[in-house]
Formats: sequence, C-alpha cells, structure tokens
Amino acid sequence: MKILIVDDHTLFREGLSYVLENLAHAITTIEANNYQEAVNRLELEPDIDLVLLDLALPGENGFTLLDFCRNQFPTISVVVLSATKQQSDLMQAIKGGAMGFIPKDASSKTMLSALRSIMQGDIYFPASISEQPTAENQNTSDAFTPRQKEVIIKMMQGLSNKKIALEMDIAEATIKMHVTAIFKHLGVNNRTEATLAAQKLGVF
Repeated sequence: MKILIVDDHTLFREGLSYVLENLAHAITTIEANNYQEAVNRLELEPDIDLVLLDLALPGENGFTLLDFCRNQFPTISVVVLSATKQQSDLMQAIKGGAMGFIPKDASSKTMLSALRSIMQGDIYFPASISEQPTAENQNTSDAFTPRQKEVIIKMMQGLSNKKIALEMDIAEATIKMHVTAIFKHLGVNNRTEATLAAQKLGVF
C-alpha cells in the first residue's frame, strides 16, 4: 500500500511515517511539503492508494489539493489530518470528497483505527466536530459533490454498487465510500430513506 503524506512540517511527516508502519504490511510512504510537490508526486506515481492531507499548506491550501485529487484521481482516497477543529472545515472537506477527517491531536491508536476503517470502505469524522452539522450544509443539495449527486441518482434508479461502479467506471469500493458519506450527511440508514431525503433537498 502506498501512502502520500502532504504536510509542511518535516518532523510530523517523519513521525507519521513511523506510526503508519503499524497500519498494514508492506506500507510505502511518500512525502510532499506543499501543493505543487504533492501534484508532482501524484502524477509521477498514479498507484498511490491514500493521501493524508494537511489543510494548512504554504501557498495553495489543502482544499485546493483535495479538489485536484477528486477531479484528476477520483479512485484515490483522501483523508484530512488537520490541527483545525472548525466545523466549517470539516463540512468543506466532506463536500470536497474526503473520506475522513482526523484531528492531529488524535492518538496514534485512534488514527490507525480510523484509517483501517477507511481502508475497509467506511468514512471517519470525529463526533466532537461532526455531530452538529451547520444549517447551511444540512439543508442544501450543494453539500454534495457532483459525483455524489450522480451516485444518488443511480441509487434512485435501483442500481447496485457494482452496477454504479461499472457505469461510472470507478472502483466499487469508491462507490461504497460515496454511499456511506451520503447516508451520513442525510442522517439515514438505507437507500430508500436516502432517496426521499435527497429529493427533499432538491438534489435531482
């Protein structure tokens, strides 16, 4: 498994690389300290599986890189590792397609548990930040990415995750991540509830 760590603090990158050795077998970590270096790494090594992204980068911030990843490398999972605990940052990360948001002050045990969950197709957002979404994001279809809206539409048509993945030409695991994120945002537990809630928000 190849992981790209994007953070402008060398000591943090080195420490995180050490912690990630306990995540799984055969972990390879690559480092970048800014947006452009990260873009170069992604373009040179398209087999990267996971990006661990700090938001406070010099120059172009982490949200810009998150947008780049979603547009150019949609099959790569991106997890935000940030010192910020602002709810607005969390919601923007969700909207940008992040599969997780882990505070930098989380313990190594919590971080590894969150990453293992994400690797299995789930998403991770700390309850301390995410349990009270803002009214703006709770009540608007703009909270969803274009790709998530496409997934919702295909769910409404009764397509399975596998069929949606084939039609959208992306990995089934990625579709599962999108479905989980959609359920979490809408506060629902199944596709029928998701469809009804999405219709009320005017997603279609």
